[in-house]
Amino acid sequence: MANKRIMVDTSILIDYYRKTEKDNTVWVKLVRDGYQFAISSVTKYEIFSGASFSQLGFWNEVLKAVDVIALDEASVDTAVEINAGLKRKRKQIDIADLFIAASAIANNLPIATLNKKHFERIEKLKIIP
Repeated sequence: MANKRIMVDTSILIDYYRKTEKDNTVWVKLVRDGYQFAISSVTKYEIFSGASFSQLGFWNEVLKAVDVIALDEASVDTAVEINAGLKRKRKQIDIADLFIAASAIANNLPIATLNKKHFERIEKLKIIP
């Protein structure tokens, strides 16, 4: 899987931050598997809006090696389409997760997440185990 690019959901990054044993995190497993990372601009917002002042240095350092993908028109159009399908099924998800998933799909990226309950509802989204 060397040089394979994936989108990482906020849950993967939070898990990495919170665990004392970093080697036991999904993030480290993905690094070992040779993945390169991108996050949605929504994930960047979630990380920094939830961070305390003392955590900012940690997050700035971690995110240096991660591409941030903007929430562009293609992503928004994809989100509208996904949401319409989920709404018909009465299985809508949080708007932040919707935009993250739409960014992944619009940029042809699989996603790594610990929040499979929400993301599995989106048929076009490939989830990395």
